[in-house]
Amino acid sequence: MSLQPPAPADQATASSTDRVFDAVRELRALAQIATRETVAELTGLRLGIVDDRLRTLVDDGRLKRLLRGVYELVEVFPATRAISKTVLPNRMVKLDIGDDVVTLTPEEHRTLAELFVGAAGMAVMIHSTNQHLFLATEVAARVDRIERAQAEKRDQTKAGKKARAT
Repeated sequence: MSLQPPAPADQATASSTDRVFDAVRELRALAQIATRETVAELTGLRLGIVDDRLRTLVDDGRLKRLLRGVYELVEVFPATRAISKTVLPNRMVKLDIGDDVVTLTPEEHRTLAELFVGAAGMAVMIHSTNQHLFLATEVAARVDRIERAQAEKRDQTKAGKKARAT
């Protein structure tokens, strides 16, 4: 995947906040993680400006910060409607969603059930992938800290040996 900064004409008409928000939306649509670096690359804005705009969007409730430098859209949905399902004696199914009623044949009901199972499986897979990514990021940060601490101890030990040798 190659991210291209917007054309100069597009940059002139949109505010930097809108450009940053649109970049996060575009990354989300491409199933990519929105980091400050990818947003800067996509918008052509300097990292300092991107950081400020991301902070503003988080403060406005339009984005949420998942990890340091990693952002996600805040989902906004209409109010939830009441939903009920009735299985009739002839095996037909009535779905009531708010004011709408859908009558399904047994075959349509089975097909819809299969679709929901597929969607649920996909949601589980996406959630699991995200959790593994966050865990891997956290583990990598811890390993980095441990390696730095070990290197620092090695340097101190070497310096101590040199001091004793002289």
